[in-house]
Amino acid sequence: MDHRFVGPRYTVGVEEELMIVDAHTLDLVSAIDSIVDEQPPSGQIKPELLESVLEIATSPCPDVPTVGAELVSLRALARERARSQGLDIGAAGTHPFARWEDQRVVSDDRYRDLVRSLGFVARQELVFGMHVHVGMSDAEEAVQVANGLRNHVPLLIALSANSPLWRGGLTGLMSSRVPIFRAFPRVGLPPRFEGWTDFERRVETMSNCGLIEDYTYLWYDVRPHPRLGTVEIRAMDSQTRVEHTIALSAFVVSLVKLLTEEFQRGEVAPEPPWEILDENRWVAARHGLDAELFELESGERRGARELTGALLARLAPHAQELGCERELEGMEDLLRLGNGAARQKMVYEANHDLRELMAEIVARTA
Repeated sequence: MDHRFVGPRYTVGVEEELMIVDAHTLDLVSAIDSIVDEQPPSGQIKPELLESVLEIATSPCPDVPTVGAELVSLRALARERARSQGLDIGAAGTHPFARWEDQRVVSDDRYRDLVRSLGFVARQELVFGMHVHVGMSDAEEAVQVANGLRNHVPLLIALSANSPLWRGGLTGLMSSRVPIFRAFPRVGLPPRFEGWTDFERRVETMSNCGLIEDYTYLWYDVRPHPRLGTVEIRAMDSQTRVEHTIALSAFVVSLVKLLTEEFQRGEVAPEPPWEILDENRWVAARHGLDAELFELESGERRGARELTGALLARLAPHAQELGCERELEGMEDLLRLGNGAARQKMVYEANHDLRELMAEIVARTA
């Protein structure tokens, strides 16, 4: 398998899936064609599976401050194009009251093939995530770092949870996107790969026998991305506030640097059994920042806030070396004031007004 794990290390790229809504009713609108026009000078605005979803994708940036500026610019451009058509954009893990039955699939062979092969499972995937790509310079290193990131997926879900409502009501979860997307095949926690050769062999086995076209049909929470030369973290809900997107990006790239250097020193952290990691993942989606996650080192459950604080202390020198210490400070704001899910619940529970909540999401997205 060809790959581009040739560096430079720790470049950052971010993808955000956003909602296209009517500016007055705040309903989702199948209007991607009116927003995807000529491409911006840097980054991309492109379709996703459904016509009411747009994706903004930055270019590979040398650092988090640069990727943050590009995200702000891309959001502003998407909003400007939407508003010229009487539309607007919003960012969260789910739309609070939209129904998947009302959405149209884009006119694209890949996505229509997905609907043909997955049926209802593909059609009901009306969720919005953010992906962070971090550049790597060695294939073996990329696989081992992806392995190490598996331990941290539940914490990333807890921090980024931003989808407490679905189809017009509270779900009892802080991230409804996680179980909704779990209906897809080849999602959730990835298997642990022994190394690049093992990853390559297992992917080629699946593609050669026709189970998947290529590795991009592995929609795991974290995966090596050979074509881009990155490790891609796919576990997080889209963030309403761009500051939270940027802070989480700084958190992720600093974590990748920590894991890379540990691997280079021959330090491989033990990990809990798969079933415990998967249970942590569920608890994180259910409770968000109030989750208590099992920690192998102590053999006990610890709160997501406590675990984040301890990890931030380890990441601080790496963030300083990467030039994103200021952006990483945004995690303190997220811990202090709450994540997107906590904000959504507070707004909704005041009046139980779904459109008031969606208006809040649109305003804070801007």
